Amino acid sequence: MYKIAVAGPIPKDTIITYKGEVIEKYGCVTHPVIALAKLLNSEGKVIPITHIHQKDKKVIKEVFEPYHNIDVSGIYDHHDKGTAIELKFLDQNNRLEKQLSKMHPITIDDVKPFLDADAFVFVPITDFEISLETLKFLKQNSEAMIIFDAHGPTTFVNEKGARLRRYWNDRDEWFPYIDVLKMNLEESQCCWFDKPYETFDEASYDENNLDHLDEFAAYVLDKGVSVLYVTLDSRGALIYSKDGDEMDKQMVKSVPVKHVIDTTGCGDSFAGGLAYGFTVYGDIIKAAQYANVLGALRTQGKTFDVFKNKEETDLIIEKNYS
Repeated sequence: MYKIAVAGPIPKDTIITYKGEVIEKYGCVTHPVIALAKLLNSEGKVIPITHIHQKDKKVIKEVFEPYHNIDVSGIYDHHDKGTAIELKFLDQNNRLEKQLSKMHPITIDDVKPFLDADAFVFVPITDFEISLETLKFLKQNSEAMIIFDAHGPTTFVNEKGARLRRYWNDRDEWFPYIDVLKMNLEESQCCWFDKPYETFDEASYDENNLDHLDEFAAYVLDKGVSVLYVTLDSRGALIYSKDGDEMDKQMVKSVPVKHVIDTTGCGDSFAGGLAYGFTVYGDIIKAAQYANVLGALRTQGKTFDVFKNKEETDLIIEKNYS
């Protein structure tokens, strides 16, 4: 039986869409966990690992209750420190974020009970949520693949609670302990810099500027990461890996979406798809296909009903990638 752990916050999100709709739900970890539970069904178990407020415990467990293969023993409330966030979308992809409360970081003790997992998916949304010592411990004590989303270390909270971009200044300390690194284009620019310790100028972000990616990817792979995925929104995902001494670069097109309802959790869902593809198939392209499908499905509604079982998901893959 497969076992996949997903570590990060379960924030209580208040989402104001670019159309003015207000959505309240528990996000981040919940998306990949439920998507994976539906895909794995009787073939595997999913373990969310997180810290939450005690007042949210009952509701969060009710969210996972319909899925028989979700193990909630990694949901901790003894610190009574969870995450609450307000997200205001300016358009389909861009948003203003305000952090209302911070979760307790995920530590070695939190992951110790689950060292037999096939994969650990880390989906931090802010720079303080995952301890580097936790990754080091897993590398030394577990055979699990470590899949890491760069959204966390490229995001910080200022004194007013605004969530802003930052350079990942200590990236070189993290890369040797990450097997699969996932990020979007803006986050890749936050990882490739000449002047560390400066706040990233989000106004300078250019979604058409891919010039740095090949050089950046070579650097990442040389530092110990096995596979780098860079998502390019509707264009798809670029995959960088090593083929002997040479770097291999491949593009996997996105899954077309006609009507986007809610993009919250797309990146987290993408990371969950990577975990499924690697755990079940051990294939970097198959992983990208599942990741793209889960990311696309996430946009299609406000509830977790958007995610499909394996048979339905495989039909989408066959339609788009055969």
